[in-house]
Amino acid sequence: MSTESPRRKAGRPARIDAAAVTEAAIGVIDAEGTEALTMRRLGTELGVAAMSLYRHLPNRDAVLASVVNRLAAEVRLDLPPDTDWPTALHAFATAYRRMLLAHPRAVPLLATHPVDETHGRRLIAPLLRAFTTAGVSDEEAVTAVQTVAVYVLGHALAQTGTPPGSPSDSDGDPTGAAPQHSYYDAWFTTGLDVFLLGLRHRLAAP
Repeated sequence: MSTESPRRKAGRPARIDAAAVTEAAIGVIDAEGTEALTMRRLGTELGVAAMSLYRHLPNRDAVLASVVNRLAAEVRLDLPPDTDWPTALHAFATAYRRMLLAHPRAVPLLATHPVDETHGRRLIAPLLRAFTTAGVSDEEAVTAVQTVAVYVLGHALAQTGTPPGSPSDSDGDPTGAAPQHSYYDAWFTTGLDVFLLGLRHRLAAP
């Protein structure tokens, strides 16, 4: 893949590639939301002509897809080989939520743009191993993982969503970190426990 030397300010990286474009896009989204992301804006951030970015990623949709895959890679699971599936699934849900809350303005993007198949398989591979060890079929395992993932994502949307024009919309805090939002942690834990309890019962049934 070709790289080029952008017209950047002192102290900035001297060359760009698809990864650099993706990181710049994440920076824009984290600061201002997906709506602020344009190829022209990325060119400005990277100090290059917007048209030059198409050498690395062909259009805005490709940039968004790359952002989704890059953020999914932040969900890291370092599980011992003998981890049981409920523990593995709990660890996944916690790590996934941590990533979402670290990028609150990207949550709507992640809710509407799925991770590509290659990145998705890599992400859930440790979970599938835990299910396989317990004798759970791949189909049931994937359904369980997707069910919990949708819960985590929906909960993150509820926590980070702010009605336009509301006071909290203008205070620069979309993370739900303010004291009045602390109940989200307890809500998340309770909901996750209920999901895991239900899945234990379902997967144990003959």
